[in-house]
Formats: sequence, structure tokens, C-alpha cells
Amino acid sequence: MFKKLTLAACFSTLVTGAFAADSVKVGMMTTLSGPGASLGIDIRDGFNLAMKHLNKKLGGLAAEIIVADDAQNPETAKQISERFIKKDKVDIATGIVFSNIMLAVGPAFFGAETFYISANAGPSQYAGAQCNPWFFNVAWQNDNLHEAMGKYMQDKGIKKAVLLAPNYPGGNDAISGVKLYYKGVVAEEIRTKMGQMDYAAEIAQIRADNAEALYIFLPGGMGVNFLKQYAQSGLMKKTPVFAPGFSADEDTVRGVGPAMEGVYNTSHWYREMENPVNKKFVADFQKEYGRLPTLFASQGYDAALLMDAAIKQAGGKLENKAALRKALETVKAPSTRGDYSFGPNHYPVQSYYLREVVKNADGTVGNKYVGKVADRLVDAYVSQCKMQ
Repeated sequence: MFKKLTLAACFSTLVTGAFAADSVKVGMMTTLSGPGASLGIDIRDGFNLAMKHLNKKLGGLAAEIIVADDAQNPETAKQISERFIKKDKVDIATGIVFSNIMLAVGPAFFGAETFYISANAGPSQYAGAQCNPWFFNVAWQNDNLHEAMGKYMQDKGIKKAVLLAPNYPGGNDAISGVKLYYKGVVAEEIRTKMGQMDYAAEIAQIRADNAEALYIFLPGGMGVNFLKQYAQSGLMKKTPVFAPGFSADEDTVRGVGPAMEGVYNTSHWYREMENPVNKKFVADFQKEYGRLPTLFASQGYDAALLMDAAIKQAGGKLENKAALRKALETVKAPSTRGDYSFGPNHYPVQSYYLREVVKNADGTVGNKYVGKVADRLVDAYVSQCKMQ
């Protein structure tokens, strides 16, 4: 059953029963501490901004958002998911940043027939053979942003590149995504530790490889530290950096500063998008939080808009899970990125764009839209999905 919801900061309980049809409860588990904290904070803040715009309701139902920090730890995440399911009895869960966390807790949510709306983590497993009727991803499949940059690097004529990513499911998907479209020589595939902060050995390796380009996927604080160290090494111009949007977004740019000028990155969203939803989101996010929004914030915002539209289309009858699933699959939810749709594996089919970190008139640096890289890109695993 789907229960009642009012904005809350942490775990809470709520009377259920006869009033369940008038309310909805969402479990927001995300990374709010550690090297990846900035990503989870942006997802949470984007979601909360949407809730403010929706008058703290989803599909017309009073909404309670229960927020918990997984601390980027799978065991902590498992404990939180158990509490969400058994104690809080959430109707919908969301918020996970990292794919290893998503893979650790997915079975618990799916087994409890609790809808999971991912605002970030998009592991290849859930796109392919392990696709699940209870899982929807409003962001992208992990490989997609990497595929888009691999395509750009190929089109640009780069002959030799080094690929670098953390050694976890999302990092593996990153390398696979780049290589799907980039057909030049891969001089080296470097896998780093999750949470690593010192990259002296890897930078020495990159220098020795003497490649034309470096592709990195290092989310959160890992990316900030690497890029600072890489810029200090003097390699930034000799072996320029190409990245997915989540390794060159505004949080990373703030942390690294002017040294990031010239870094190209790919994303399904950019700040200058000319649609009313995005304009309101960008303006109000800056006003509310005093910083530029990232793609993570846009995904948190879009996750709330999808829930709102689907619950509304299902007539608020959350106990009819078949109707809610159908609504999630088919509803045309408003979005910061404009139109998108779900493939048969519940991953988005959408366009991807190129951004460049440039110097602004005031001397600061930030992302600027360059052009479209791919139109309505479909993930590489959808044919393996046999959704029941």
C-alpha cells in the first residue's frame, strides 16, 4: 500500500490504514557524506525544489519524503532499505548515486514490490537481463554519457586515448560505453580505487602513454582531486581531458577552478536549455541554494516530476500497482531536459549534448552548451531485457 507523506528530514513513521489512499511516502536514500556527497546533496536539493514547486504533493496526494544517508556504503544502504520497506513502508524509493549501492539494495525493493525511481544510478545489469518491472531510471543508463563522448572523440579523429575510471560497476560501464563508439587505439585502461584521492602514480602512467586524449570518469571528490593534480602536472594541454558530464559538472568546476577551462563533457541536460520547466528550475535553484545546478540536481527534480505525473495519471490509486506501473511507462512528464520516453527496459531514450568548460566574463569558469552529439540514443542492453 502507498502511504501518507509530509516533508521530513530523516526517518519517521506515519499512521496508515483508511487514509492511505490520500497520501504517499517516498524514501530518499542518497550519498550525503564522503567523497561523493556533493552528488547526493544535489539530487536531494533538486528533488526538494520540485516538492516546493508541487506544494509538497505528488499527484495531488500529501507527500512525506524520508531522507537517509547511505554514506556510499552498501551495508549501510541495505540497512536503510530494510527500514524503508519494513518500518516506514515507503511507496516509492529514489536517490541512489552509485551503481554498486543500487545493485546491493535493488533485490530488496523489487522483492517487496516497491517502485524504485532512480535519479542517477543506471547499472547495465538492470538495463539488460536483470531488468525489472519495479525499476525505472529517469536519468540515463550508465554507459550513455560515455557513449556520447566516445562518439565525439571518434568524430574528432582522436587516434590514441587513455581511459580512466574507478573499479566498480559504474566505472566498468563507463569504459564499455566509451569503447562502443570510440574505435581509436586505447593506450591504457586505468582502474582506480573508489574514494581514491592521490593520483600521482596514474598521472605518471598517463604521461608515459603519450596519448592524444584522456577520458576520465571520476565522480564527486575523486574527480576534483584528480583534475587538480592533473593540471599541476602540466599535462592538461599535452593530453587534454574529455569526460562525461558527471565528471565535469558545476560542482567539480567549483572545486577545481580555472584549470578546468577547455574540458569537453557530454550530458543529457545543459543549463541553457530553452524550455519553461528548465528555466524555472535553474532560476529557482540558484535562488534557493545560492549555487548553479548540476545535472544531478536536474535529475532529482525530474524524478519528482515523474512521480507526480504518474500518480496523477493513475488517479492517485496507489494500491493499484499495475496502473501505476503503466502510468510510469507511458506518462509524458514535464522535464528539465525536454521530451524523453522510456524504452522497454524502463531506461530513458533521449538526446545527448556536448558542453565545454569556458571562462565567463567575470573570470569564473562554467559549462557552456556546444551542440548535440546524439539524438534519441538507446542503451546497448535493451535487447537483453525480457520484461514480464
